[in-house]
Amino acid sequence: MLGKNISAVEVTHISQHGFWLLLDNKELFLPFMEFPWFKHAPLSAVFNIERPQSHHLYWPDLDVDLTIESIENPQHFPLVASE
Repeated sequence: MLGKNISAVEVTHISQHGFWLLLDNKELFLPFMEFPWFKHAPLSAVFNIERPQSHHLYWPDLDVDLTIESIENPQHFPLVASE
């Protein structure tokens, strides 16, 4: 029995301020100010994204787990993080 088909996620652009993901035909921006784990990460680690569930993204090289909701609405998920 096959599992649920989950669409791919793709990094489409990286700038000095953050990066954009293409996910389910929409583009999401992850600013480094709110997602500091990615600021000094190697490009290969940022591009290595898994989508284990429809609402969940995982960067195995960085051991970073994020829900789609936390990317879309970071103000609802106040984080204290350091680089």
